[in-house]
Amino acid sequence: MTGERRLGRLQIGQRGRISRIALPEDYEQRLAELGILPGVDISLVQVAPLGDPIAIEFEGRRMGIRRCDALGIVLE
Repeated sequence: MTGERRLGRLQIGQRGRISRIALPEDYEQRLAELGILPGVDISLVQVAPLGDPIAIEFEGRRMGIRRCDALGIVLE
């Protein structure tokens, strides 16, 4: 859908609230186990020198994620 905000398209320092996760079920389940769920506030805090991976922060935690996977996280 056009116009959707995606985690993978944020700039450093931008944030949003997760609306839904549009990734394969097994990966979506893995993210849920890590606490990445709809309703969670999340921000982009760092980008690797070549643009991938990116570092995200949510609920006081920071972790790295591939940009292609972050594009499957839709924000409100």
